[in-house]
Parts: sequence; C-alpha cells; structure tokens
Amino acid sequence: MSEPGFIAAALKWTDLRPDVDPLAGTVHQDGRAAGFSLADAAALEWALRLGESWQLPVTAITAGPPEAQAVLRDAAAFGPRRLVFVTADHDAPSEAVASVLAPLLAGAAVVCCGDYSADRGSGSVPAFLAHHLEAAQALGLTGLTPGEMGCLAARRRLDGGRREHLRVTAPAVISVEPGAARLRRAPLAGLRAARQTAVEVAEGAAARHPRVRVMRTAPYRPRPKMLPPPRDALPRARLLALTGALTERTPPRLARASCDEAADELIGYLKDRGYLT
Repeated sequence: MSEPGFIAAALKWTDLRPDVDPLAGTVHQDGRAAGFSLADAAALEWALRLGESWQLPVTAITAGPPEAQAVLRDAAAFGPRRLVFVTADHDAPSEAVASVLAPLLAGAAVVCCGDYSADRGSGSVPAFLAHHLEAAQALGLTGLTPGEMGCLAARRRLDGGRREHLRVTAPAVISVEPGAARLRRAPLAGLRAARQTAVEVAEGAAARHPRVRVMRTAPYRPRPKMLPPPRDALPRARLLALTGALTERTPPRLARASCDEAADELIGYLKDRGYLT
C-alpha cells in the first residue's frame, strides 16, 4: 500500500429550507438558505479528526454551480488546507458527480462524505466514488476510531437493533450519519481567514443526461371512482340513467316569504324528504 497523501471531505451545496408549493408540489430554492447538511458537517468533522490523528492535510471539495463555492467558504473556517470547486450542473446525477470528483481525489487516504443530502438525495455518490477510485467503501457509519496510519475502526447500524464493526484500510471512501460527530466551533481567526482563502476551480467533464428524466410534475389527483354501468347497454338508456330525464321528481319552486315563513318552508321540505322526523 502506497503512503496516503491527504484526507478529503466531499460536501454538497443544497438548499436547507426549500419552499414547496402545497398546490402544485413544485420546489422553489433560494441560494441564501443554502449550505451543507448535518451529515456533511459530520463528514467534515471526521475528516479534520483523521487529519489531526494521522498528520495529513485536509481537502474540502464540492461540485455544483458557481454559487456552491459558498459551501467551501463555510468549511474554510474550520481549517482545511485546500479548497477545490468543480463546475457541474445543480441536478447532475450521482454517477456524473462522482466521475468529475474522482480525478481530483486520486491519492486520498480517506474520502469522508455524508450518508445523504438534505434535498432527498440518494446517498449513492460515495459508492460511485469508491468505484472510480478503486477504494474500499464503508457507508452509513455511526462512529469511527482512528488507528495506525491508514487504518480505522468503524461502526454502523443494522436491522433489528444490531451493530456491525468494520476494519477499514486506506484508500477508502466512507459516509457517516449526522449523529456520528458534531462539527466543532470555528475559531474567530478561521472565520476571518476564510474570506481570503483561495479556492481552486476545476472544470468538470461534460454532464451526461440522467437515464430517467423528469418531464413535468403535477399536483396529486385521486384515481377516479369506478361505478358499475347500467344494466341496459344501449346509449339512450345510459344517457337517461346518467341525466335522470325521465325520473319522477318534485319540480323546484321559488317562494317569496319572510324569514319565518322561509324557515317553515325549508323545515317542511326536509320533513317531506325524510331528513327530519
């Protein structure tokens, strides 16, 4: 195994408080409320801890539109040595995001990711990254224990309340749950220096269209109620059954009366129809 070079934290820029139209179901995003999720914050914290334990530099990387560089500015306050931004479409599929990040993460000892993003993400970017980097993967971790250089012990939950203990060796890609760690408080000096930290910009490969494209979204409509057809299948009989044209009924009438007389008329009508006794 070659000597690992650095620790990486892969972050995702996403709207943390999207506005959803209750009628149409469309989502309106506002970049002012964007940032990285709690799962990504835990990934950044573990990247910093591994870097301190193994004495390796930490790199924060993200892919997205130009506005996504704000995520790196927020992460710069916590001490990563290198910030890398890769241009990509906001709605790029996970496989495309991993393919543009992988060349810049070659040589990383451990790549830390959040297990899912706040915009209903699939959480599949870490698996695709491990494939492109030909690295080990350990996903959905609830805790880590750094060991000697390039080795760490990991824990993740299983069904039925069980826990699984893993021994992970570098190079590896891991994803952590939001409760795996709490991001430390950024020092004042780091907050001030984050504004001046340089961000490396790399051009991503041409984005490929996803295999499944959403053409349009529409509000929810319940399924129509199935009714049995009339016994007589002739069109005239069906029209008569639907319209009730030949059904005997009391014709409507208009009465001009005072309030008391109108109330008596309504009560009498309800009694005749059987609604009142």
